[in-house]
Amino acid sequence: MKLQNYEIKREKLVQQFKKTLSENPNLKNQNLKLSWSNWGFGIEPLEESVKRLSSNGVEWIELHGNRYGDDLGYNAKEVNEILEKYNMKAAGVCGMFGPENDLSSNSGISRQNAIDYIRRQIELCKDVGGSYILVVPGAVGRPNAYDDSEFDRSVETLQIVAPEFEAAGIQAAIEPIRAAEVSLVNSFVDAKEYIKAVNHPGIANINGDVYHMQVGEANIAESLVDAGDMLVNLHLADSNRCALGDGSMDIDAIIMALYVIGYTEGRRFATPEPLGPGGDPYPAMFGKPDKNTLDKLVADSVKYWNEREAVLKNEL
Repeated sequence: MKLQNYEIKREKLVQQFKKTLSENPNLKNQNLKLSWSNWGFGIEPLEESVKRLSSNGVEWIELHGNRYGDDLGYNAKEVNEILEKYNMKAAGVCGMFGPENDLSSNSGISRQNAIDYIRRQIELCKDVGGSYILVVPGAVGRPNAYDDSEFDRSVETLQIVAPEFEAAGIQAAIEPIRAAEVSLVNSFVDAKEYIKAVNHPGIANINGDVYHMQVGEANIAESLVDAGDMLVNLHLADSNRCALGDGSMDIDAIIMALYVIGYTEGRRFATPEPLGPGGDPYPAMFGKPDKNTLDKLVADSVKYWNEREAVLKNEL
C-alpha cells in the first residue's frame, strides 16, 4: 500500500536518526536531558515538587517564573538549598505572560509590567543557575488581537531588555503558542520572524511545545529538525495534553528529531508540561493540586519517555 505523506516524512526521519547514531555511536551511551516544568503543580511547596521529581529520576527542573513583584516568588537561596538537598539543578525559568504583563499590549502600563517582570526573572534564573527564560510575545489567554501593531510593540518592548539577557548569560527562548490561546507568534516560522525583528543576540532561541505544535506546525519532527541549534527547550505532553503515553502523540518521532539535531549536547532540555485538556491553563498555577494525581502524572510520563528513548537507540 502506498504510504501516506506523514509516513513518508517519518521514514525519512528514521533514516536520519539511524545515520546520526551510526556516525556517532557514543550517542547510545547518552540520554536527552529530561526536565519538568513545575508551574502546573500549582501552589504546592517547591520541596514537595522537587522530591517527587527526584524520586522519579528527573535531574532538572524548569521553575515557575513566579516573581510577580518584589515581595512575591522564589527566594534564590532557598531554591538552591532545596535543589542541592535532592541533587537537582535548575534548567531555566518558565516566564508567565498574561494581560497584566503583555509585551504586545496597547497599554504602556502592561508593557512596563512586562519589562519589570522579565528583569525579576532574569535575576532569579541567574541566581539559581538556569540557562534560559521562556518568553511569550503576547498574553496567554487573549487570542483576539488588540490591533495591527501588536507585533511591533512586542518587538520594541523586548528590545529594551534584550541587552540584560545577554549581560546575564541567559537565553531568551521565544515560545510559539496555538492561536486559540494567543494572538501572535503561533508557529516556529512566526518565532523566527519575531527573533529576526528583535535583532539582538540576547534574543535568539526557541522554546517549543509539542501540544501547540500539533496545530501550529505541519509536521512536529520536521519543525524540530529545522529549528536546529535555535531550540533550547521543548515542552512535552501527549496529544490530549496529559501524561506521555496517554494519547496519540508520536513520541518516537520527537525523540529521533532531537537526536538528529544534537540535542544531547549542552544545556538543552526535554521538559514535560502536561496540563490537561481545555483552554487557558494559567489558572492552574494558583490552584491546589491533588498529590496522588501529580505523582502518577510524573511517574507515567518519565517511565514512558525513558522506555521509548531506550527502545529507539537499541532496536532501530
